[in-house]
Amino acid sequence: MPTKKKLATTKSTSPTQQRLWLMYPPKLIKKPLLWEVAKRFDVITNIRQASVTDEIGIVCLELDGPRAEVKAAIKWLEKHGVSVEPVEISAIAG
Repeated sequence: MPTKKKLATTKSTSPTQQRLWLMYPPKLIKKPLLWEVAKRFDVITNIRQASVTDEIGIVCLELDGPRAEVKAAIKWLEKHGVSVEPVEISAIAG
């Protein structure tokens, strides 16, 4: 009888990288939220793409760091009014 394999559990300290779309409402465009995220949480921020107008700010952001810190940073951004969505990466590699 085959033995069951244990699934690896993900620790909150395991490193992770997430690529996210951030959408800022007009009232938040001039606030240094990404600077604040980098100061408050043990994460590395990498802006991959951005478009900012007077009406909206859209940023593609990579967050690298311990899983718990990345989750906390995302929660903090959402709490402050930023819409956060994961970037869908194409399964077809070119």
